Amino acid sequence: MPNRLADETSPYLLQHQHNPVEWYGWGEEALGRAASEQRPIFLSIGYSACHWCHVMEHESFENEAIAALLNERFICIKVDREERPDLDQVYMSAVQAMTGRGGWPMSVFLTPDLRPFFGGTYWPPSDRGGMPGFDRVILAVDDAWQQRRDECLSTAAQLTEAVRQESIPSREAAPTADLLDAAGRQLERAFDPRFGGFGPAPKFPHAMDLGVLVRLWTRDQRPAWLDMVRLTLDRMAAGGIYDHLGGGFARYSVDARWLVPHFEKMLYDNALLAGAYLEGYLATGDQQYRRVVTQTLDYVLRDMTGAEGGFFSAEDADSLPHGAMAEAPAADADGSPGHAEEGLFYTWTPEEVAAVLGTERGERFCRVYEVTQEGNFEGRSILNLPKSIAQQAALLEVDEAELAGELAAMRAELLVARDARPRPGLDDKVIVAWNGLMIDALARAGAALDEPRYTQAATRAAEFLWSAARDGDRLLHTWRGGRAKLAAYLDDYAALANACVSLYEATFEEVWIDRAASLIDQVLDRFADPAGGGFFYTASDHETLIARNKDLMDNATPGGNSLAATALLRLGRLLGETRYLEAADQTLGACCGVMERAPSAAGQALQALDLQVGPTVELVFVGGPSELAAAAHKKLSPRKVVAWRADAEQGGAARLDGLFAGRASDGEPALYVCEQGACQAPIVGEAAIRAWLEKS
Repeated sequence: MPNRLADETSPYLLQHQHNPVEWYGWGEEALGRAASEQRPIFLSIGYSACHWCHVMEHESFENEAIAALLNERFICIKVDREERPDLDQVYMSAVQAMTGRGGWPMSVFLTPDLRPFFGGTYWPPSDRGGMPGFDRVILAVDDAWQQRRDECLSTAAQLTEAVRQESIPSREAAPTADLLDAAGRQLERAFDPRFGGFGPAPKFPHAMDLGVLVRLWTRDQRPAWLDMVRLTLDRMAAGGIYDHLGGGFARYSVDARWLVPHFEKMLYDNALLAGAYLEGYLATGDQQYRRVVTQTLDYVLRDMTGAEGGFFSAEDADSLPHGAMAEAPAADADGSPGHAEEGLFYTWTPEEVAAVLGTERGERFCRVYEVTQEGNFEGRSILNLPKSIAQQAALLEVDEAELAGELAAMRAELLVARDARPRPGLDDKVIVAWNGLMIDALARAGAALDEPRYTQAATRAAEFLWSAARDGDRLLHTWRGGRAKLAAYLDDYAALANACVSLYEATFEEVWIDRAASLIDQVLDRFADPAGGGFFYTASDHETLIARNKDLMDNATPGGNSLAATALLRLGRLLGETRYLEAADQTLGACCGVMERAPSAAGQALQALDLQVGPTVELVFVGGPSELAAAAHKKLSPRKVVAWRADAEQGGAARLDGLFAGRASDGEPALYVCEQGACQAPIVGEAAIRAWLEKS
């Protein structure tokens, strides 16, 4: 019989519905039972694409003996961290305080009033490799609770106080432009001059840090800033972290040279990296970067988009065996990966390549993409480009364009063959914040690359969220299978607001400005911290937890405060809203300490600071075709806002009337260029405007 998780919508929780553990979801039933029976809680937090979460499930949560221990001694609660990032943030702080590190699966033991007193991450089912077994951990925690409860309660009180103190940072000083240069110098020190990226293995893409370097380069044209970006983009696009057949990026590389990825694909990584490669293309004109942008976005539209238009969260690292290994067991009855293997979907042998391409073509493909008999990952080969296409063409003594065309055809054939394999598990829930990041990337790419399909996909997704992921005027956090639920968090509101501004600038449909402003107004009303500056992660009417967190750091995704500051600055410039600009100043002030002490954890905040420091250029187009205004997006200019109306007096959003007031076209298109509150004489006529855009 399934446990209580059968009623959930999260694919991660549904994977555990047939565990012998008597799981509850986080809610009144579980919390009420813990309180009434005064039983401690075992809280397990993970997510669907987490490899070690699957391992711990198969080893421990499917183990009848371990399940019996848990069921007898604890109220067991399973949480999807992507559905409840508020819980994840609070209890991850406690685990880090206890162990000095964190990660998933996260395993925490709580008092009946939800205070943590012991925790960790992954434990094997029994003692192994110097690690205590989960069976022994369960018995030890239960013994402590039964025999030394006062010690447990004292530890819980101390940890809870530490979490509360960490979640209420003091107001920092006002940031200045000096922080930008200091951040660049620190990133330069952490840079890997051989393979690109920052720091040793495991190596993460750090897309937001690349955006900081691009902005520094636009300020002073120092070649080193752009060189670091180019080397990183080149190496990642050549490495195994990039899917050379289907497009898109894996989560991170376990080695320093981007060869062996952790194969899960996350929506947010692909949104952020599409943006990074788009800026690389606009800065350099390198067509390879444009190709990576389009292949990445096409992957999302092909494999990560629902029928309603929303974008799915993740594809798993693991998949079932195929081909010669077809005797493998099927997936579990609930659709979980069963006995899947990491990376199997993406890797190849020379024989598999030859079966699709034939011997001669297969040998050429294997040579270029390093597919060998010995393999580079568990006896199989991850596709990568140890030499560039140009270098391979020279070695093969063929024309580079001809070789590139042949390889493109081969990749298409292999993609068709790969699609016949069992696919990795798909987490098809729609998360508003991550969708906001992808809508932003699609809107910007559609405008910059003149690709209407991206703008259309962005519009469709945003319309879907606006209709399906709201309760009245309140935003909801997640949607799946026709059900939207959970009160939205700060990053949901801020990411969608920022995406709406990007949609306006890509389409000039003024409804998006009204929607962006309505979202930001709720952020100001319901999330603000007047005493400390910036915004709390949860709204004022959110469920009460042991701490109300204020996340000022950028992690794998941009933090809510950084995104809010970005949206506030863009809207403030477009609408002339002083209160938005002042709120952005206060928010960046709250982030100042992080930007100073740990710039690699403040990439989006530093990009917002770059916009705040300016000078920000306002480009206001009146008359002429909207495509004329859209041409402003075809060059790299991260410190600008763009507006267009066919007629200055006739628009759809009253909020924009002030921007267009007194700006007439008199039958000819006109461009008004303003900086720091001062405007130049209008540039009149389509030819003159295009000439100005070309040289500016």
